[in-house]
Amino acid sequence: MNTTKIGWIGLGNMGIPMATQLIEAGYQVKVYNRNKAKEGALTEAGALLAETPKELTLQTDVVFVMVSDDAAIEAVFKGSDGILSAETTGKTIVNMSTVSPAISKQMATDCAAKGHFYLDAPVSGSVKQAETGQLVIMVGGDESTFNTIKPILERLGKLAMHVGETGAGNSAKLAINSLLALYAQGLAETVLFANAQGIKTEDLLNLINNAAIGNIFTKIKGDAIIADQYQAAFALKHIVKDLNLAKAEGISSPLAKTALQTFEAAAVKYGEEDIIAVIKEIKAD
Repeated sequence: MNTTKIGWIGLGNMGIPMATQLIEAGYQVKVYNRNKAKEGALTEAGALLAETPKELTLQTDVVFVMVSDDAAIEAVFKGSDGILSAETTGKTIVNMSTVSPAISKQMATDCAAKGHFYLDAPVSGSVKQAETGQLVIMVGGDESTFNTIKPILERLGKLAMHVGETGAGNSAKLAINSLLALYAQGLAETVLFANAQGIKTEDLLNLINNAAIGNIFTKIKGDAIIADQYQAAFALKHIVKDLNLAKAEGISSPLAKTALQTFEAAAVKYGEEDIIAVIKEIKAD
């Protein structure tokens, strides 16, 4: 059994399978989630429970955070029972959330003031990749800290790469998710155009997935379109958040502006559904 004690905060669609990977790798994992109903799957797998982020931080060596947005990061780190309220030092805090580079820089400064080490380490991939340990992890922060915990990250992903100083991981993730939005909208528009010309969705996707432009995304989301099944692996509302974060960091290209407009409109009806539910918004137009 690995002796490093791991804390995990945030048990959403990604957090549960990622924490499970670490349990299966032999780590002792203690978890915290605001919604206590989600903790059951992890306790069955062998996780321990913490009542607060403060308690979790005191009792673990490396703390992973996987929550939804900047506001949730503020609450987890700086709340009355948050990570930074713990009277301890020398912890490694790994923020795997897709959030702004600015919030990472702020949290890194606050962690350093308490004697902790901070990394931003968002991931590329969805639930299936989380379940199989095939995520791509992009990391910003001190490189020596990254090298220290790299073996843990390699249990979660097929690639864990240091990309720069604090916030660089977040910036890389926003770039990737901007492309993700373009993929999703492009795939939706392509399917609808082909359908209008009398081409079956199944036939079109068979062609795409056997051509140079085919990829894992077009296969998975194409299957969702064929099945007319839009249960969220990556909720559409989250790409709106990410596109707005990218906009705040300076992205202003024509395609990015169009994608943000499209997904903001789609989120009114389909925000809780998967990103590829954008096809329903485009079709309605």
